[in-house]
Amino acid sequence: MIPALNASKIYSTLGNNNSLVPLAIKDVANSLGLTAGSYFTGDSLEGKDRFIDEFGTQAIWLFGIPAYKKLLDLTLYKALKIDPKFDVRNLSPKRSKLLEKSIKYADSSIKESMNQAVKNPKFSKNLAMGKFIVSTILTILSYGGLTKYRHHLTKKAAEKEIMAEMQKEDKTDFSYTKPEKNFLNKQPSFTGGIQDFMYNPVKNLMILDGSITTERLANSRNKQEFIGYTIKEGTVWAFMYFASKPIQKFFEKSVENNKKKPASIDLDARVIESKELEKAFKNGELKSSVQKVLNLQTQEQLLDFMHNNPNDFTVKMAKMSDVLPILKNAKQADNIDYRQFIDLDEFKGVAEKLNKLHDKFDAFKATDASDKSLEAFLKNVKKFKRSSILKNMGICIGALGILAPAVMIAVRKLGKDNDAFQVKEDLRKQMMK
Repeated sequence: MIPALNASKIYSTLGNNNSLVPLAIKDVANSLGLTAGSYFTGDSLEGKDRFIDEFGTQAIWLFGIPAYKKLLDLTLYKALKIDPKFDVRNLSPKRSKLLEKSIKYADSSIKESMNQAVKNPKFSKNLAMGKFIVSTILTILSYGGLTKYRHHLTKKAAEKEIMAEMQKEDKTDFSYTKPEKNFLNKQPSFTGGIQDFMYNPVKNLMILDGSITTERLANSRNKQEFIGYTIKEGTVWAFMYFASKPIQKFFEKSVENNKKKPASIDLDARVIESKELEKAFKNGELKSSVQKVLNLQTQEQLLDFMHNNPNDFTVKMAKMSDVLPILKNAKQADNIDYRQFIDLDEFKGVAEKLNKLHDKFDAFKATDASDKSLEAFLKNVKKFKRSSILKNMGICIGALGILAPAVMIAVRKLGKDNDAFQVKEDLRKQMMK
């Protein structure tokens, strides 16, 4: 049996829309399904081509931007003596008062680096923007290099196989003209609001995926490959990025509207699984804390409250949920890392979710359930939360790892003269000439 702490971390990670782990799991399922589908068509060369494409791209997709960012942190940022952990969104004019208080409240170990970033805000912003753009471009170029290598490798392997087949058929003239140009030869650019994507790892991948999708469609070697990529990329964008949130919202609403066992599961799994939650329910700390936070009207008041009440229940749960970033080895009671961007509305949202959970417990006690205890209620909440996360992941994995490959195989099998690996067949025709 998985220990409670480990289970809570696992479910929290799987249910976190800002975590790369769920995306990695979904992408592995998609890559395995598509690679298996390519082998299923009957040509091992196509399977090898797909394997390099899927898993090579996956490595670049997941680790490219973080690796290049880290490299710039260790070189450029270190040389300039700038703290790479300082989030330049804090330099927004709208947050000037918040930033001033944040520096005042910050632990002594980070106060100096924050002051350094504030001295020249324009330089700090441009440096952060430059790091993001450079790391993204280098990752895109890395993917472009992989694509060229894969095309070259597949072409050479296909030539070897075709020559061997032709020799068996006693065809001796192996001279041939160059293959035709790519199915599409104009590559559109991917643009977007870079500022909104700089500090979110999942949104980083969306920009990268936009480039990968564009390059795959633009550099498709034939119509067959173009159609295959259209199916693949369409399902990836749908179930990797956009479907997860509405699916989770659907499950959350279903639980909230459950008349027999009303509950609320929109809190982080670590909060729902924690022993502190049950304790706070029983001693009244939850309701008291929530009321204090919800009574705060301005963002400055919220910031003051977080700093002055490090042991408050809502503050602790916000830290547990990673809504409030924690500074390791802080020298003061307030261990919040003020270098990072703190969404104060999201912090207040934790209190709202806790309050809703408390209200659902009152509704649960009004039902005709045989056991109306707090323990029974929280047991239902944990069960519903885990189930919703697993179902959500299952739907997305099924769509990416089973549905998409099945559709691609069906299109191949049902299409006229479309069953064979077209890259190899095109090359065969050129060599036959």
